[in-house]
Amino acid sequence: MKVKFIIDKDYDIEISLQLKERVISRLKELGYPASTHVTRLSLEELYKKARTEMEAKLLGLQKSWDEIGEEFSEYVERATNYKWFYPIYECVLLIALGGVSNWGHAPKVGVGYFLNLQDAKRVVAHETILSHYFEIYRRYYANENLKDGQVWALAEISAFALTSLTDEAKKIWPDAIYTTNHNYPQIVDLQIALKPIFLEAMNRKDFDYYIKQGIELVRKYPDVNPKLH
Repeated sequence: MKVKFIIDKDYDIEISLQLKERVISRLKELGYPASTHVTRLSLEELYKKARTEMEAKLLGLQKSWDEIGEEFSEYVERATNYKWFYPIYECVLLIALGGVSNWGHAPKVGVGYFLNLQDAKRVVAHETILSHYFEIYRRYYANENLKDGQVWALAEISAFALTSLTDEAKKIWPDAIYTTNHNYPQIVDLQIALKPIFLEAMNRKDFDYYIKQGIELVRKYPDVNPKLH
């Protein structure tokens, strides 16, 4: 699986309008007043200011990712026992969001153009794994009838695990930790419970064991969703 970095203003704006709460958080970090409204017009204005810098970063992001891309791709296939479902993922540079993932509907993810190269690589890896998990669920486990929010929780936790808990992950990200210090406190209990199960699954070389155990555990959280807390 390869990742191709692109600028797609229309896609980015649509996603940003859907995730206004996250965009507002990012704008506050940039010094915009708390009263700033997230509208198509305000996002267009952001693009006018940042477009040149975004275009300048495309090549660097692509080169940085390509340094680990093949190793990462092969690692995820071995760890999950599932080949990637698409040969190429498009990664859209995002004007105000740190990262987004398509929930198993298309090979498209996004990463904040403002991130440094090392953080950007980690985000792209996380978002593509999240998408990969959704693809596995939709194709092989849809009869379990989980809500999208429940699948998201399992996919998010899987991305944290696969980018930190294995020896192969630590070769790619030497400073990797299985962090619970993130924007989703609603999944922390589940994340902690799944850590030993993930390690057992890796020892067994049986990612499906991890998926099945996760499905049973997440049934205790019928209303979990990615809303920021």
